[in-house]
Amino acid sequence: MKPATRTSIIFVSIIVAGGALSAKWVMKEAARVGREQEARRALRAPKGVDMAWIPSGKFTMGSNDGQLDERPIHDVKVKGFWMDRYEVTNDQFAKFVQETGYVTTAEQSPDPKLFPDAPKENLVPGSVVFTPPPRVETLNNHMQWWSYVKGANWRHPEGPESDIKGRGNHPVVHVSWFDCEAYAKWAGKRLPTEAEWEYACRGGLEQNPYSWGRERFEKGMWMMNIWQGQFPNENLAQDGFKGTAPIGSYAPNSYGLHDMAGNVWEWVSDWYRPDYYSKSPRDNPAGPVDSFDPDEPGVQKRVGRGGSYLCSDMYCKGYRPAARQKTSPDTGLSHTGFRCALDAPAP
Repeated sequence: MKPATRTSIIFVSIIVAGGALSAKWVMKEAARVGREQEARRALRAPKGVDMAWIPSGKFTMGSNDGQLDERPIHDVKVKGFWMDRYEVTNDQFAKFVQETGYVTTAEQSPDPKLFPDAPKENLVPGSVVFTPPPRVETLNNHMQWWSYVKGANWRHPEGPESDIKGRGNHPVVHVSWFDCEAYAKWAGKRLPTEAEWEYACRGGLEQNPYSWGRERFEKGMWMMNIWQGQFPNENLAQDGFKGTAPIGSYAPNSYGLHDMAGNVWEWVSDWYRPDYYSKSPRDNPAGPVDSFDPDEPGVQKRVGRGGSYLCSDMYCKGYRPAARQKTSPDTGLSHTGFRCALDAPAP
């Protein structure tokens, strides 16, 4: 090999090696800067590091692939706001109760005037618990696996003999919409609107089937806490959890929000109407002024979002970003919780 040729090869090798090292340094430096920026944003969060800033933007709300009340899809603009990174936990709710003496809806006796036909012995504090029978013939009647359990509440999720020991970092459940609103006011926050919730859930991704993207699994791993097996009797718990999961058990979306799919349904501020999307304002929609559900015309309902650990592909795909749940605001359920939002300056 001629000296000049060898020198050229050595020179090129040095350049290539230097380029690789430079690229590696640039990537490492970019990651470091990104972490520092995220830390600064977190420190500037009005209520601490548990809130993420959701920047203003525009997105397509709803879905053509889901239920009728998810249509029509429509463009919505949302102003920037803060949102809890995690669902409100049992420990956080316990602190609220301890400081205020608050008594949840499930811990109060139902008003006889609201249930004139109910036997007096049934008008006792309690909540609705997932209680599947040994066998289910059809999935057309959800009342088969839901039971009003006396003594069930946020402290006793499965009934009076259960408790939340060891579940302090699990999302609080059996909270009515009124309970969630009371907590939010105490915390200096509010419940997010339905539009804010879906916008935050999508994480800047347009019309994807999941809050993290298009692939159900990333690197072969479960990305959400939902039901695996023959619903409602066979719970294989392939994702590691038969019931609620501790907050932060799954990776966040691109806005830094955890459990926007599965784990527990989350109350939002909006009244429920199946036709609202056809006349919703395009800028920061706050929901309809009243409620109407054609399935139960006499029952006022609020909206829930996100799905839960009971969502099954063979029955309920509520984990989709556009999926909606409708529930009476005075109802507590063993798969429903919430997270809060906040209006405050951007970081």
